[in-house]
Amino acid sequence: MNPADDFSNRIEEAIKHPKNLGELDGADAVGTVGSEDCGDMLRMWVKFKEVDGKRVIDKATFQTFGCGTAIAVASVATELISGKTIEEALTMSGEDLSAPLGSLPPLKIHCAQLVEEALRSALAPDAQAPKEKNVAPTLLQRMQSPAQEKRKIILGPSDE
Repeated sequence: MNPADDFSNRIEEAIKHPKNLGELDGADAVGTVGSEDCGDMLRMWVKFKEVDGKRVIDKATFQTFGCGTAIAVASVATELISGKTIEEALTMSGEDLSAPLGSLPPLKIHCAQLVEEALRSALAPDAQAPKEKNVAPTLLQRMQSPAQEKRKIILGPSDE
C-alpha cells in the first residue's frame, strides 16, 4: 500500500470515529491554544487519578475548530497520554503525539504542534506565558478581546 494512502486511511478513520471528543466534566486542567497561521483552535481537558502514589492522567478530551488532521491528532493524543504522569506527558512532542497516524505531511505538522501546545497549556500553564512583554496577542487573545471599532478604508484614484 502507498504510504500516502495509508496515512489518508488513518486520518479518515480518526475523523469518522474520533476518540474523546467533547468537554470533560470535573476536569482538573484545561488548555486552550490557537494558531494564527491556519486559524485552528484546540481546547483539551485533562482529569487525573492516583495510581501507586503517582498522579497520572485518567482521561483527556478535546474540542477543536480545525482541519481533519487536527481532529485526528488530538484524538490519538488523548489516547496516548492516558495513564502517563504529567512529567511523562510533557516529554511528548507533536511527532510523538501523532505517531499512530504515521508521518504527517509537511503542511500538516502544525496540527501536531497545536495538540502539543494544548497539552502543555493544560499541564504546565505557567510555562506557556510569554517571556517578552511586547509579544503580539495570540488568536485566542484576539478573539476574547472586546470588539475593535470598524473603520472604512476609502481608496483614492490610482496613479496609472
